[in-house]
Amino acid sequence: MSELLPNYIAGRWVAGTGSGTPLFDPVTGDELVRVDATGLDLPGAFAFARDTGGAQLRAMTYAQRAELLVGIGAVLQKHRDAYYALSLANSGTVKNDTAVDVDGAIYTLGQYARWGAAIGQSTGERRFLLDGEAVKLSKEPVFQSQHVQVPTPGVALCINAFNFPAWGLWEKAAPALLSGVPVIVKPGTATAWLTQRMVQDVVDAGILPPGALSIVCGSSAGLLDQLQSFDVLSFTGSAETAAVIRRHAAVAERSVRVNIEADSLNSALLLPGAAPGSEAFELLIKEVAREMTVKSGQKCTAIRRVLVPADVYGAVAEAVSARLAKTTVGNPRNEAVRMGALVSRAQKAAVHEGLALLKTQTEVLHDGARHALVDADPATSCCVGPTLLGTRDADGANLVHDTEVFGPVATLVACRDLPHALALARRGQGSLVASVYGADAGALAGAALALAASHGRVHVVSPEVAATHSGHGNVMPQSLHGGPGRAGGGEELGGLRALNFYHRRAAIQAGSAVLGALG
Repeated sequence: MSELLPNYIAGRWVAGTGSGTPLFDPVTGDELVRVDATGLDLPGAFAFARDTGGAQLRAMTYAQRAELLVGIGAVLQKHRDAYYALSLANSGTVKNDTAVDVDGAIYTLGQYARWGAAIGQSTGERRFLLDGEAVKLSKEPVFQSQHVQVPTPGVALCINAFNFPAWGLWEKAAPALLSGVPVIVKPGTATAWLTQRMVQDVVDAGILPPGALSIVCGSSAGLLDQLQSFDVLSFTGSAETAAVIRRHAAVAERSVRVNIEADSLNSALLLPGAAPGSEAFELLIKEVAREMTVKSGQKCTAIRRVLVPADVYGAVAEAVSARLAKTTVGNPRNEAVRMGALVSRAQKAAVHEGLALLKTQTEVLHDGARHALVDADPATSCCVGPTLLGTRDADGANLVHDTEVFGPVATLVACRDLPHALALARRGQGSLVASVYGADAGALAGAALALAASHGRVHVVSPEVAATHSGHGNVMPQSLHGGPGRAGGGEELGGLRALNFYHRRAAIQAGSAVLGALG
C-alpha cells in the first residue's frame, strides 16, 4: 500500500484515520500515494486558524505580509524541479503544461508581493485600507463619513479543482494572506499531491505564523459546517457542487461570503472579413489549436466554441485540423510528446460521454481517436486525442451551447453574421472568457463591449498584439478571473481588486479630529 499523505491543521501534521483514497499516475496507472481526511478535528482546525493564525497575520502590516509572499515564492522556486516531477507523475502533464500551473503560481505570488510592498509604502503602520475620500454629512465639514476596509476576522476556506493543483492554491492564498486572512485549502483529490507538497515545503521553511496556512486532503465532508459569519469561501469546481454550496446553511443562513467559479462554455469569435490567409485568421487558428491541447483541454478558460462566419467554416475546419494532426499525444516522459493525459480514468470517461452526446448534433472534423499514443497503453492510460467537432446549424445544435466537455474538445460553429455570433456567445449563459479576432479596431472594440456583460474577460487579438498577447486561456493576475451566470458569478484576481473579497468595508462617521486620528 502506498504512502498516506498527512494533513496540516492546527499547526501540526495529522494523518486521517481511514485507509485513504489512492492517487494514480494517469499514464501508467500506477498508484502513487493516498489521501484521507477521516477523523480530523475540523472545529479545532478552524478555531486555531481564526484565533491564532488570523490574529498574528492581522498584527502585521501590509508590507510585512508582502514579505511573507516573497519568502513563499523563494521556497517554491527552490523546489520547482520537484514540483515538475510531481505534476508529470500525478497529472500527466508535459513540461509546457506544468509551467502554466507551477510557474504561473510563482508569478502570481510575485505580483501580489510587489503590489503588497506598494500598499505598505502608502499605509505604513496602518492595518487597514482607506476606501475613497472622506465626505461631509452636514452643512459644515465637521461631521464626515470615511469608508475603510479592514481584514475580515475569519478564515478563508479555499476548495480547489483538480486541474491546477499549484496555481489554484496560490492565486487564492496570495491575496488572502496579503489581506491578513488565514487560509485552509482543500485541493482537488485526484491531483492533491502537488498542493500538499507545496504546503509542506512552506511549512518546513517556517515562513508563516502557525495557523496561517492549513491543508485538508481527501473528502470535503464537514468543512462547510465549520464556517462562521466572518469566514469566506472560495470555490472552483462544477456548477452542481456550487449549487449545493449556495444552499448550505453557512451561506444561506450565516451569510458567509462566497466566491464561485463553475462551468464555462468559452468562445472564440472571428470577425467577418478575416479571410483565410489573413493574419487575424491565422491568429484564430493558432489559438484554437493551442487552447484545445494545453493541459489536454483541462482548463476552465479553454475555448469550447469557435464562432466563425459561415463562408469560412470549411477553411477554419481544415486549418485547425491540420494543426491538431501534428499534435503527438501520450506519455509526457517521451520528449516527442506534446500533449499528455487527462488526470484520471473518471475524467477520461466523462470526456468520452460528453463527446458521444455532442456528436448527436455535430459532425466530426478532426477525430482524436485517430491519434496513435506514444509510449502509452490505450487500455490503461488516460490519454485522449484532440477532437474538433462542427455544426452549420448553430441555432438547432442546443447541446453545443449547453454542454462543456472538460478535455481536448471544441466545436466549430457557422454563424450568419456578427450579431448572430455575439448572440451565440451569450447563449453560453455567462462565461469566463471570450476571445475576438480581427483587424478593424472599431469592430473589435464594439464586439468586446457587446460581450462584456456576459463574460468576465474579453481577450481581443489583432495583428498589432500578435506577438505580445497573453493568450485566450491564460489567467493573468492583473486581470479579472471569473464570470457571470453559469460561470459562477464570482471574481478573483484583477490586481488589488482581489483584496476586496478578504476585507470588510465599513463607513466610519465621525468628526474631523477622529477621522484624522485613524491614520
